[in-house]
Amino acid sequence: MQYKTNIVKYIGIIGAVIILMSSCVMNGTRTFKKHAGAEPFDAIIVPGYPFEDGEWSMIIKIRVYWASYLYKTGLTKNIIFSGSSVYSPYVESQIMSLYAQKLGVPASNIYTEEEAEHSSENLYYSYKMAKRKGFKKVALATDPFQTLFLKSFIKEMGFNDLVSLPINFKKLKLSEMTTPEIDPSTAFVENFSSLTVRENSTTRRMGTQGKFIKHETESSPIQR
Repeated sequence: MQYKTNIVKYIGIIGAVIILMSSCVMNGTRTFKKHAGAEPFDAIIVPGYPFEDGEWSMIIKIRVYWASYLYKTGLTKNIIFSGSSVYSPYVESQIMSLYAQKLGVPASNIYTEEEAEHSSENLYYSYKMAKRKGFKKVALATDPFQTLFLKSFIKEMGFNDLVSLPINFKKLKLSEMTTPEIDPSTAFVENFSSLTVRENSTTRRMGTQGKFIKHETESSPIQR
């Protein structure tokens, strides 16, 4: 009886996850249609993801392909890839830039933010970079799940002009996504130390919540 009860609970959890994922994807599609106007964005912000074992993961692939799609279709003039060397000895933003260039995005239209170690920092530092460069119309361009996760943080930071262009999976054909050859050595960091070594789980959770962001108006941010 206990076995059957556990199976029922397991099926219920899987069902809830599927419903949540479907909801995120549908909301992402609606959000994209809402904000993809005729006038192009000055820049989009694309958060990074670890590059491990010399291979790009599906998450990196769809984010880079989406950024490339937005550029090639004229929806954005520039791309800001964000991410430091966090869980692997490769600067995430540089890796994504290398792939984007192989997909046809000019290096002159790509910027890399190389300090962020958490999603909240990806957003904050990239947004501030965009404003320093004079980009007025800026959007967050990532998967629907991360878009939803960062929604409250955008509101908390008061980035009222920042909109979202979540990945619209109907616009991307996964079967046609090839893997171009890059030289990742240019993004390699010597004497690398993973975030899991430098920070415990509690500190990493605080980082995800944006507790260690070096605000431009602060002279002494909280130290890890």
